[in-house]
Amino acid sequence: MQYSDSILKTPSSFIRNILKVTDAADVISFAGGLPNPISFPIDALKQSVNDSIDSSGAKLFQYSTTQGYLPLRQYIADKYNKKQPNLNYTADDVLITTGSQQALELISKVLLNKGDGVIIEEPGYLGAIQAFTLREPTFYGITLETEGLNVGQLKAALKKPDIKMVYTVPNFQNPTGLTYTKERREEVFEAVKDKDVIFIEDDPYGELRFTGEHLPYIAAGKMANSVVLGSFSKTVTPGMRLGYMLTKNHELLNHVETAKQATDLHTNIFAQYILHHYLTNNAYEEHVEKIIALYKEQADAMLAAMETYFPPHVSYTKPEGGMFIWVTMPEGVNALEKFNEAMEQKVAFVPGNPFYTTNKEVNTMRLNYTNATPEIIEEGIKRLGKIL
Repeated sequence: MQYSDSILKTPSSFIRNILKVTDAADVISFAGGLPNPISFPIDALKQSVNDSIDSSGAKLFQYSTTQGYLPLRQYIADKYNKKQPNLNYTADDVLITTGSQQALELISKVLLNKGDGVIIEEPGYLGAIQAFTLREPTFYGITLETEGLNVGQLKAALKKPDIKMVYTVPNFQNPTGLTYTKERREEVFEAVKDKDVIFIEDDPYGELRFTGEHLPYIAAGKMANSVVLGSFSKTVTPGMRLGYMLTKNHELLNHVETAKQATDLHTNIFAQYILHHYLTNNAYEEHVEKIIALYKEQADAMLAAMETYFPPHVSYTKPEGGMFIWVTMPEGVNALEKFNEAMEQKVAFVPGNPFYTTNKEVNTMRLNYTNATPEIIEEGIKRLGKIL
């Protein structure tokens, strides 16, 4: 059987494959990016299922429009305008997607021809790398510094021909946990504002800030080609797979809608009704505050354990929110080899390799703290400390 070049060049999800071997009951796993299941509002969602069926009946079970359930799109627009008033989003600026992962795949279908340029953070989000790789683009990896993208490298890359998009995760980035500073956001905007590129700010973690102040988006509200991606996976439930994109560029939005029609007609309408009912009949902000308090406790536990058990030659990020810590070992240390050593000690992490667009040995790893108790976190970090 002859398969397409694009699928043969696209790696399967490194993390999904790792989870297969780290799923054993006796392994302490910091490998997944899983929300803590105790944060799922199960009873409230159960009530929303019943109430939605009672009030809307057959509409929950019928085909629906591609763009998504209008009241939910309006809720999303209002939510963002409340957070940052200059955005001025309307329901027509919102497309509901099957997780924000689908938005990445659809945008790349609409924008990218083989060889087109994609500017991406290095290290960058694995799901984006995977979605974009299917289109066989040319990746321009820009070093992600503590403050945000390296602006000098960004400006140089923007001079390359056929750059179609810039992809960023400005808040509590996956995999590093880093957040762009206000100053660096402004510098990045100055670099891109006059360029004919789509500027994507993927923000699935933005609401999960447990220290510091919320910062404005880089380009949203200021640039016609701005796209913001969001999700309810980290604040309500990932299993519903409800994400969305927001943009004032309706030409782009219409093309993405066409691509979505070819992909799945529309996102699960049953889940959209239920989610909207839940959001409008429960104290959503209070629910998110509980998640933030939980994740802060877990992040603090991991950072305290790392301070105690990690050797001084190992450095790591200190996130202001989100779900991840990024660890850097000394030059020359192979993260994949350390992964195998760690599995012998029944503790798992994600080696940094899949977060780079070039195949190379790296000395970095990603740790997730949201899916373990403080006691288990300490024991896992203690085991990791021994092999580091």
